[in-house]
Amino acid sequence: MNNQSMSRKKGRYTLIASLVTSILLVILFAALSATVNSSRTVPLYSQVDIIAGMIFVFVLSMIVSASVWPAVIEKRAKDR
Repeated sequence: MNNQSMSRKKGRYTLIASLVTSILLVILFAALSATVNSSRTVPLYSQVDIIAGMIFVFVLSMIVSASVWPAVIEKRAKDR
């Protein structure tokens, strides 16, 4: 029961860490693209481009962080 509980907690921590990481990267992407657009007289990116980029960044960062965070969380759990 304890092993199953630890596995379930590790899965939850991984999901939460992946979501937070992805959301922070999407916010960073949105801020940078808005800064680039506002600094130009003619906008470089349309709103559709920015939204599509945000979705793309979210999906890619979820894929990458879902493979990185489990190892980090497992390592930290073993150190305790």
